[in-house]
Amino acid sequence: MLSSEQAAFVERRRVAHLATADADGSPHVVPVCFAWHEGAFWIAIDEKPKRGPQLKRLRNIEENERVALIFDHYADDWSQLGWVLVRGRARTVGGGDAPGALAALRSRYPQYERMALETRPLICVAPDSVRGWGDLSR
Repeated sequence: MLSSEQAAFVERRRVAHLATADADGSPHVVPVCFAWHEGAFWIAIDEKPKRGPQLKRLRNIEENERVALIFDHYADDWSQLGWVLVRGRARTVGGGDAPGALAALRSRYPQYERMALETRPLICVAPDSVRGWGDLSR
């Protein structure tokens, strides 16, 4: 679903922003680490300190599976701006049930090697649509 130009742009990003909404449509946006694996984006709920055991993004996905991911590049020279917007459906998966996704995440983020991600949930985003804009060569 991603063009080769969009896929290369996304691969160069280290962080994306995940937008979720609850059943009433109240938005929630957080920065996330991600990996593209077998046609989906995977996001770990890692061991960094969190506010509570049931994160707002996870509660929102339970109530409303529709999400968006934005991958962007900003520069003061606005001719260099670019972004890729992915809209899709999210679900949670036990980390132990997705070894390939965990391997992909760990290959992108060495910090995950020391974390027990198998015992934590993962978010899987299956894209429905992809749009890109601007300079995607950066």
